This record gives sequence, structure tokens and C-alpha cells, in this order.
Amino acid sequence: MQLNDLYPAPGSTHSRKRVGRGPGSGHGKTAGRGMNGQKSRSGGGKRAGFEGGQTPLARRLPKLPGFRNINRVEYAPVNVGRLEQKFEDGDVVNAETLVEKGIIKNTRTLVKVLGDGELTKSLTVNVDKVSESAAKKIEAAGGKVELAC
Repeated sequence: MQLNDLYPAPGSTHSRKRVGRGPGSGHGKTAGRGMNGQKSRSGGGKRAGFEGGQTPLARRLPKLPGFRNINRVEYAPVNVGRLEQKFEDGDVVNAETLVEKGIIKNTRTLVKVLGDGELTKSLTVNVDKVSESAAKKIEAAGGKVELAC
């Protein structure tokens, strides 16, 4: 078999429809566009989303309410009760150790320790933010709070 022997399978290809090329072609005069009307004109037709003059869906629906702050900072919440379960007495709690224990997904996540639960172990907490109630519980258990920044 040579390159010049190759040809497409029978019926798999069709010749191009050449519209507007005379009456003998079967697609002359109006070129398959019918008679008059918007769709017969060059550049004619309706844009996407046009609903025939009815108010379009995109304008009937309300805009989102409220205000979205583009500078919002998200913190991963970690309760002191969870620290009680996962850490031993005297451990250091920071992003690396939280990832090791499977509490947060990666070290780039900002962490805030919240005060839900009880804490009996003395821990050194070095995270981005700590709530007031969590700081009291950590210090009451003999630990200390060090903020990362």
C-alpha cells in the first residue's frame, strides 16, 4: 500500500454545498434562506438570549443582594476541643503540626483557634488568630498563645 492508494471510506465524505451559484445548483437565487425576513438578510438573526422583545431572563432575575468584600480573609476554624483530642501535653500547635494531624489541608491555610470544647493539656499555640475565649482556655490549662504575625 502506498500513500497514493489511500482514500476515504465510501459515503464518509460529502462535497461542499455551494449556495448562491445559479439555478442549476439547486441552491441558487435565495441560497437556501427562504424568501424575506430577518434571517434572510446578511448579518440577520437574533443574538443569544433574545426573547422576541420580552424582557430577557437575565434582566428578570434579581441581582445578588448585599456586599461582597473582595479583600475578605478566610480562616480555617479549629476548636480547642479538637486540639485536646489530637495533641499531647507540651506539644506545639502550628500550621505544620495541624497538617500532620489531618486537621487542615495545607500549611498555606490561615488558622483561627476557637473556644468550643474543653482543654486540659498544656499547649503552645502558634497560629494566625486566636479567639478571646480560646486564649483564656489555653492559658488556664497552662499553655501559651503566640500569634504568627
